[in-house]
Amino acid sequence: MADHRLTIDPATVFDNVDERRVEFAATIDGEPRAFAAQYDLLEALAAETPDDRAVALFHRHLPRVQELAAVAAARDQDQAIVVVSENDLA
Repeated sequence: MADHRLTIDPATVFDNVDERRVEFAATIDGEPRAFAAQYDLLEALAAETPDDRAVALFHRHLPRVQELAAVAAARDQDQAIVVVSENDLA
């Protein structure tokens, strides 16, 4: 079986403050998907509260977020928005 590659489109990254998550689009093997990285994930990765720096923290930890998003996508193949949280670090 071939490796599935997830690529985040940096132009789609935005902070959804009301939902406390950074939302973004990515492609997996060329297929577009919607994702959201919860603030708890960013806080665990950065060891600081995201507050008004959530997008900056997201970009700082992009390689790790990308890995975790691929895992979450494999787990939640039928979800409209794949949510990546601190639980995915385990």
